[in-house]
Order: sequence, then C-alpha cells, then structure tokens
Amino acid sequence: MSSTAPIGIFDSGIGGITICNEIMRLLPNENILYLADSKHAPYGEKSKKEILDLCIKNVEFLLNKDCKIIVVACNTATTNAIEILRETYPIPFIGIEPAIKPAALKSQTNTIGVLATKGTLSSALFTKTSEKHLKKITLLERDGEGIVPLIESGQLESLKMDSLLKKQLQPMLDQNIDYLVLGCSHYPYLIPQLKKIVGPHVSIIDSGEAVAKQTQKILAQQNLLNNTARLGTHTFTTNIPSTVLRQFLNPNTPNTFVEEVDF
Repeated sequence: MSSTAPIGIFDSGIGGITICNEIMRLLPNENILYLADSKHAPYGEKSKKEILDLCIKNVEFLLNKDCKIIVVACNTATTNAIEILRETYPIPFIGIEPAIKPAALKSQTNTIGVLATKGTLSSALFTKTSEKHLKKITLLERDGEGIVPLIESGQLESLKMDSLLKKQLQPMLDQNIDYLVLGCSHYPYLIPQLKKIVGPHVSIIDSGEAVAKQTQKILAQQNLLNNTARLGTHTFTTNIPSTVLRQFLNPNTPNTFVEEVDF
C-alpha cells in the first residue's frame, strides 16, 4: 500500500465533513476521498442489516479507489458495523463513538446528556461503552430524530431546527447536565445554536479531534503517513446533487474537488 494513497472517509451524508475538517487540519499533506451517501440518509432510523449493507457498499467504493485507511465518520455506522468491517477487510478502520468517557470524567453534577441517533443509542457498542464509563454518572439520552434531515436539506439555522433542538435539550437541562455529548457527526454544525440554548454552564463535546489524532496514530504505526511536502488533494463525492454539500465546504481550501456519482 502506497503512503500517498488517499484516506477514505464515509458518512450518511455531509455530517462527516466535520470529522474530515479535523483530519485535514491535522494532516494537511494527506490525500482524502470523502463519500457522502446522502441518498440513504439518515442511517440512524434504519435496521442493523440495512446499515451494514450500506457500510459494505461504501467500503467497496472506497477500496476501488485504493484508499489506505477508512474512517467511518458516522456514529450509527461505527456502532452497528465497524466490528464486522474490521473482520472482513484487511485495511485499518477508524470509528467514531460519542465522547462519553471525557464527559463522565469531567462532570461536576454527575449528570451528562447525549444527543444521538436512534441507531447509535440502541446499539450494543454504545451500551458497552456507556456501562464502562458511567459507574457514578447519570446519562440522559435523547434521540435527535429529525435533525439530520434538516441539516441535509440545508436548514441549519431554520426556526424548525431551533424549535426541535429546544424540545430535545430542555428535559436534559431540567435535570442539571453539565456536559452535552454530540453522538452524531452532523451535530457539530449546530454548536453555535446549541450554545445559545444550553448556556455557559454546559460544555459541549464532539469526537472530531480525537478521531483525527487516532487516524494519525494508526497511519504512523502502519508506516502510511504521507510525508510529501505538498498539500493533499481533497475529493468530496456525493450520490445526490451537490448543492447542499458545497455549502458546507470552505471555498478557500486549495485542491478541493466535488464529484457527483450514481451510487
């Protein structure tokens, strides 16, 4: 495997771009191929078999593009499929899980909230992770149903989104959470609105930086870091019209390309 081969990243749409941005920031020389499976978003309301089938399809697409490592930039996909993907394919996989551990360690009220999809909250991996880190902590779970479709349709700062977020968060605020864990890669786009709702006494945690650092660590262990001096090429591929996806990309980032594919 060549060290100049791309890092493959996939998500059920544009949410994983939040993860991709952290990887690009930490590893600017890496070539990246991002696959947005927006046609099938959201994954969080699908069955485990449907999620696994979509993940396999995504992985096959990225492997055909000679990716050297694959980042599953979707909490639902990670918690439902990554173990099988690692057993099936010979390349490294990086997953994303809600950052429950750091929230649990830092909480002063011993009460933390997690906003995630139904598919993540109901998964065996999420349950296992939660039980490991929550011996003295109360975890309040909220299914963010409806949030991902609004983001995917570009309604980030709409009145509908504001109303939905307040409805989801108020029960957790009423029980005195001091940390809010974002359990979906789409949700970091909402941090400005979330901060206004939860106030300064609640800290918001997502997994983007941790995923980027883990990607760097595994590439180094496998001698796959791209050590060329030039900036990497970033290709964003989507299976629906790219209008919304382009709104979430920084137009000033060099070597960035968008492709629409029938996938």
